[in-house]
Amino acid sequence: MKKAEIGTVPFSLTLAFHFKKPFFLSFLTHLTSPNSTCIHPQANNPLTKHPYQTPLSFLLYLTSNLIHNPLNKTQKHFLMSYHTPINFMANSCTSSSSNCNPTSSTTTTTAIKRQKHHHNHNPHPPLIPGLPDHIAQLCLSSINPSLLFKVCHSWRRLIYSPSFPPFLSLYAILSPPKSHHFNSIQLHNFDPISNTWHTLPPPPQPLHHILLHHPSFLSRNLSVQSTTVSDNLILLAATTHNLSPALSQPLIFNPSEGWSFGPALSTPRRWCALGTSNNVVYVASGIGSHFFIEVAKSMEKWDLSKNNWESKTEMKDGRFSREAVDAVGWRGKLCMVNVKGDAAKEGIVYDVEEDTWKEMPEGMLLGFRGPVAAMEEEVMYVVDEAKGILSRYNCEDDVWEEILESPRFKGAEQIVAKRGKICVVSVAGISVVDVEVAPPRISVVELPEGFEAVAVHILPRMPVTDFSVQS
Repeated sequence: MKKAEIGTVPFSLTLAFHFKKPFFLSFLTHLTSPNSTCIHPQANNPLTKHPYQTPLSFLLYLTSNLIHNPLNKTQKHFLMSYHTPINFMANSCTSSSSNCNPTSSTTTTTAIKRQKHHHNHNPHPPLIPGLPDHIAQLCLSSINPSLLFKVCHSWRRLIYSPSFPPFLSLYAILSPPKSHHFNSIQLHNFDPISNTWHTLPPPPQPLHHILLHHPSFLSRNLSVQSTTVSDNLILLAATTHNLSPALSQPLIFNPSEGWSFGPALSTPRRWCALGTSNNVVYVASGIGSHFFIEVAKSMEKWDLSKNNWESKTEMKDGRFSREAVDAVGWRGKLCMVNVKGDAAKEGIVYDVEEDTWKEMPEGMLLGFRGPVAAMEEEVMYVVDEAKGILSRYNCEDDVWEEILESPRFKGAEQIVAKRGKICVVSVAGISVVDVEVAPPRISVVELPEGFEAVAVHILPRMPVTDFSVQS
């Protein structure tokens, strides 16, 4: 089948090829009935070697299986010979039957006419013709969205609808190259299913005053400090042209709800340590418009459910106000060092439960030679920005274990980790590493033309209001 034809072939044609329509409808009626019993296949069941726990699980398997694996004669015979306690096949009529019950035939014909009449008033075709959309969605929600996207337009609409489980996508802070005089930032969303970039709605506070490079510090980046918590993207600290804090209060972006403001910090700051632990935001140290030791030693937390900042035990000195750094949330702790890169540095660990500060283990500190992130706050990863080596922290032996080396990792500026994937932002762009496969696999995300990546985050996809963009 040509690629152009795929989007025009309804899924029901695949089903009709294997089953008579009345049989299939009765089959689905049984499987989705609240009183239906579990299916326990015989030892010679050709469909699967694993028992189905519920009738619905059998339906989900059947739907996903037919997309790639048309049933052979043996499998069709197994399904057609399957009997249920309500003997749903007794009411199935086929065109070749000579002893069909006329009442049943009339009822079936009337039902089909009603469905056709109903579909004529539906602005969109049904997801699976012959099935209610809510049943069809149960079938389709178990299938990888990237597969659904390739089949037809109605399934594309489904995967971007609010009722479909949202898949993860990238949210990136981008900027023009350093050679441009205009060096402020823009926020974009990358959809991995359609492989397209979209600009985020404008925030309530313009971002054109945020500066990434300053004439007095040509070799230094002025960081935009951002993080994610509870499916929200948060911009918390940045710098203006006069080297002052650019944000008086956090900017929050939720993919479903848009932009909002967070509670103002007691002192707006930049060059601070920012991180999250257990869905709570923490900010430590930094400077305001001028250096104050009280700010440089301070520690505050923000629970989004309470919408206020709470002071915590302060640091013993202001040594962490030299540069913007990450406070990496890891197993109930926040791990941070005072400078980036391969320079000599000092490390410290904040215990969230005990509200205390401790020295960082020596082996952990030695490995902080680039950006660090923790996968689900359990496993910590680092990219050596000079050598381009991705490593994993072994807390039992207090050592970093090398995983992968790539020239794309050199000059790494930021990494994020989620659900087995690590996104690396470097001078080469955005690289995604799948660390759950052996050997780890690297894929490249092409940036919009004329932009460089500043930072990237992983959040649920945005809902689509203009479907033509995805079609």
